[in-house]
Amino acid sequence: QVQLVESGGGLVQAGDSLRLSCAASGRTFSSYAMGWFRQAPGKEREFAAAIGRSGSMIYYAGSVKGRFPISRDDAKNTVLLQMNSLKPEDTAVYYCAARYYSGSYSPYDYKYWGQGTQVTVSS
Repeated sequence: QVQLVESGGGLVQAGDSLRLSCAASGRTFSSYAMGWFRQAPGKEREFAAAIGRSGSMIYYAGSVKGRFPISRDDAKNTVLLQMNSLKPEDTAVYYCAARYYSGSYSPYDYKYWGQGTQVTVSS
């Protein structure tokens, strides 16, 4: 069982940065791949970034690649999403998710989810 709690969202202007943090409970955090997804109003949940166990593999959606580096700290049971050069189209609720063993682009492959944190980027 893994419980996830996101933090760090907020209201910013285009071009600004935010850092999202996801704190995970449980002693086996290092066994899970971690992903960040986002969902804008009226749209489906979409993949943003994922990181494998021990940071072995990293995946990005094309829309965030080069702007949103993902990282993890297994000693602190934390995964981070550094969001740089934010755009209005990045506005969404951002969710942290955990999948045992390996990462995936599909939200349906992740078993554990946080409650989400709102990111709003004004133009």
